[in-house]
Amino acid sequence: MQLTRLLKLQIHLGDSIAIGEVPMGTRGIGVVTGGTFEGERLRGTVMTPGADWVLFDAQGMGRIDVRMVLQTDDGVNIYVQYLGVLELNAAMQSALAEGTETRFGDNYFMTQPRFETGDTRYAWLNDVVAVAEGRAIAGGVEYQIYACEAGTSS
Repeated sequence: MQLTRLLKLQIHLGDSIAIGEVPMGTRGIGVVTGGTFEGERLRGTVMTPGADWVLFDAQGMGRIDVRMVLQTDDGVNIYVQYLGVLELNAAMQSALAEGTETRFGDNYFMTQPRFETGDTRYAWLNDVVAVAEGRAIAGGVEYQIYACEAGTSS
């Protein structure tokens, strides 16, 4: 298997909605307010509404559940959903509190995006198995998303 860069995705987040302590941890909702994406084969903007229904456990590990729509520069809507894990360590807590950024690798922040579209120009995305690494940026998050492709085995 090899990873091929698919796109960079920047998501702007608004005020979060605190649900509070629930039986499985602490629940909150990060509201998506926009953003951009670009890669070799597609680029465009992040539409609203969208959100991250995140659940943090007692050890500071978040279970991410994001749903949103990307709209390409040529007007195609692509539904995106991803699940993942976010470590709320000191670097991430500081970035969130101060509105600054982290670097890739400062914490464990991995997701598995899944794409859906009915447009034939982007139908290839329906079959992509993707993985992504995230980081905090001012006002949101950024992901580097990679397509998993068949490679030669050794």
